Amino acid sequence: MSDDDHEYQPPNREEFAENPIGHARVEAGMTVGELAAEYGKAGIGAANVNRAVDTYAEMLARDDVTNFFGLAGAMVPTGMRQIVVDLIRDGHIDALVTTGANLTHDAIEAVGGKHHHGRAEPHDPHPSNEDAEPTGETTRDHDEHLRDEEVDRIYNVYLPQEYFALFEGHLRENVFPNVERTVSIQEFTAELGRANLERNREEGIEEDAGVAAAAYENDVPIYCPAIQDSVLGIQAWIYSQTSEFTLDALKDMTHLSDLAFEAEKAGAMVVGGGVPKNYVLQTMLTIPDAYDYAVQLTMDPDHTGGLSGATLDEARSWGKLEKSAKNVTVVGDATVTLPLVAAGARERAEELEF
Repeated sequence: MSDDDHEYQPPNREEFAENPIGHARVEAGMTVGELAAEYGKAGIGAANVNRAVDTYAEMLARDDVTNFFGLAGAMVPTGMRQIVVDLIRDGHIDALVTTGANLTHDAIEAVGGKHHHGRAEPHDPHPSNEDAEPTGETTRDHDEHLRDEEVDRIYNVYLPQEYFALFEGHLRENVFPNVERTVSIQEFTAELGRANLERNREEGIEEDAGVAAAAYENDVPIYCPAIQDSVLGIQAWIYSQTSEFTLDALKDMTHLSDLAFEAEKAGAMVVGGGVPKNYVLQTMLTIPDAYDYAVQLTMDPDHTGGLSGATLDEARSWGKLEKSAKNVTVVGDATVTLPLVAAGARERAEELEF
């Protein structure tokens, strides 16, 4: 028997067809796009980051793609505001769906308030200074102290409560008087953007006028389907009790559906989950077509059956994505993944031609 008779013959493999795993390398001076390409050599979440960059780059580069952007979570108060502003100003967002909370914090910064670095945990019970005594402070003590100091906490971000008073005064003086009638939520957010921009310029505020202002300037509609779940919504409700102002939530659906219907191709960038994610995706249930592209940045697992963690492949089963759609989910903290994916995609988009 010859040696050839014993030579191993691998089975016929259809699934096993991808390239072998490579090993990422990082060097000083790399661009974000180059770093994402190194991610693409690796597995697990790193590979998905590179795929997300590729998919989002194509969404941004194609003139025939209408881009819908869902923004959930505490993205504005945690420092992601300018990324969204710049995407709007550069024509990369055609419709924004977000939360009342993000619009609240956006307006606070537009009119002079600021969010501050803080702590998510109490003082270190084991201080590095050997002569110092452990404080023994608990997380509850920590938040009770913040309550006494009139400071609200969003994980490791602090917001003094006087900025909410500033925001509420801004609404009553500069926003609500101009909408003393029944308006859609989208019309209301446009008026908020106008007022934010005007106040920001009049007061010479150093901080950018923000998301709603950029959307107003660039004719980008902002939809906020759960607006009442926020300080902005609470103030709107209070004002409606003594005026002719009220919101027509259903009117937005016509506006958004028309935008989707008129799109030659459609792409969804969904940051976080909740109502903004579902509102972006469910839009395609009202028209004959579906999304051609979709990128999701989430921290939620899909095995619980919750909407926030539901995969984009699952959305395909509902007809929210085309069968042929390019889609990818990146699991991780969106304050880490959004800047990386957005920067890498913007870099690669400049190299693409359609």
